This record gives sequence, structure tokens and C-alpha cells, in this order.
Amino acid sequence: MIIPSLQRSMTVLFLFFVSFCSLQGQTTDLFRLEYTVIPENQFGIRTNRYRAAVNVPVKLGEERYLVTGMEYNRYEFEFDVALPFEVQTLERLHIVDLNLGYICKIHPDWRMVTILTPRLASNFERGIDNNDFLINGSLLFWKDMASKEKPERLILGLSFNSATGLPYPLPVINYNKRFHPKWSYTLGIPRMDFKYHLNDTHEFQSVLFLDGYFVNIQNEIALPDDIVGASISLSALVGAVGYQYKFNKMISLYALAGYSIIQEGLIRDGNRNRAFTLNDEGNFYLRTGFKIAIF
Repeated sequence: MIIPSLQRSMTVLFLFFVSFCSLQGQTTDLFRLEYTVIPENQFGIRTNRYRAAVNVPVKLGEERYLVTGMEYNRYEFEFDVALPFEVQTLERLHIVDLNLGYICKIHPDWRMVTILTPRLASNFERGIDNNDFLINGSLLFWKDMASKEKPERLILGLSFNSATGLPYPLPVINYNKRFHPKWSYTLGIPRMDFKYHLNDTHEFQSVLFLDGYFVNIQNEIALPDDIVGASISLSALVGAVGYQYKFNKMISLYALAGYSIIQEGLIRDGNRNRAFTLNDEGNFYLRTGFKIAIF
């Protein structure tokens, strides 16, 4: 079990995750198909995630683009352990994002990026209700110094996510540098990585990133001690190694294998407080996919 200090760390991790999740998957992917599996551990829960995303840029003028798209995530759970409540309502969860973004050049080196993402996150047992709806938004400033001998990219901004329960946006920072023809690194949240570029086709990496979700539960769950479960969340800090096969600069296949250094799966009450711990131990983490991305 996680000691109290780590439990407090997981609360902070959860807040960081839900505030930056809109940045993680929607700013660079034009198309993505992905499968993730978290195998069963001693808590007896196996997780499968299926993800599909498409974003279409439309040129509005010189260095101005409108980006529209959507992303779908489906989580499937297999429970091989007896729990003190009915688990059928948790076996399939869905997250549907609609993406609307605007990119414009505001300086020779700087671009402004705005992203608005309405989200439905639910088990959808009785259609759609008000608690399924969340809203994410980001205002980012992107500096790309690709003309330098050692190219750099800096992203700064603010991100707001209604799932945090915080009434204000949180800061975003992401810095990438190709400091050697075969080596590069990225610092920031929700992802840091260190990459070895063998050639234009083969790329290897070590990576540290946040993953997780926050989903409304329709037909609330009756938990022990007369507690009612209204939502489910996962927050995880994952360390992994990976390989990417690049067909060209934008199209690639990839695979990651790692371990969730810190992980906490919770059922939360109507105030988003901890109501029941589903899983609070690290676990293996496997992901593979295909993507078309800007970088």
C-alpha cells in the first residue's frame, strides 16, 4: 500500500495530469491509432485501452490555421477479484473529445496556439447526462528554432481543465532540443524523454510521462460504509523505454514497455474525494500504435 506521503503526491499528480491531458494528445497528432495494456497485478484488475484520434488543419491565411478534430478512448477492465460492490458498471468507460484549435504566427520565431476541447467522459449507461461533460482549454506560445544547427522548441502557456475542480488555469512548459545529430531530449509535463536517433528510420528512447483518466459513473455505485461512488480516476507516473520506426518525418509505428512507478486507481464520491482504492501499486505498462504527427 502507498504510504500517506505518496498518497499526497498522487493527489498532486492527479491534478497535474488532468490539467495537461489536453496538451498531451491534441497539439501534434494528425492521426493516431493506439493500444495500451496494463496487465493484472495483485489487485486482480487488467486494463485495456483503445485510442483513435484525428485532427485536420485548415489554412485560413498566411501562417494562420484552424484545427478541428476528435479523439476517442475506450477503457475495458477485467476484474479477477471479489470487490464489495457491483463491478459491471465499470467494465467499459468512454472518453470522447472534440478539438478546436487556432494557430497563428505572432513573431518570426513564435506562434500562438489556442485549444478548446469539450469532453464527454462516462460509462454511458443511460445516454448522456450533465456530469459527463467536461471542458479543457489551453493558451500556448510555441517557439521553434529549427533553423539552428542544434534545433530547439519551447512551448509555454496555461491550461485549464474542469476535472481538476480548480477555478484557475495551471502553467504549461515543454522544451525540446536536438543537442547532437543522434541525440535529443524533452523536458516538461506531462512528458520527458531522452532519444537516440540511429538514423532517419530507427529511433530509441527512454521516457517518463503521466497517464490516466477521470470519468463520470452513471448509476452511482453503492460502496461500503454508505458511501456513494460517482466517478473513477487513474493517475500514474510511468517510466518506459521505446522504439519508433519512421516511414518519413511524420508517419511512424511505435512501441513502449515500462512500469508505472506510482499508480493510483480510485473511485471518488460526488465531491471528487477518495471513496475506494481500486489499485495503488505499480504495474507493467505496454503500448503500441501508429501515428501521423507534426513532430
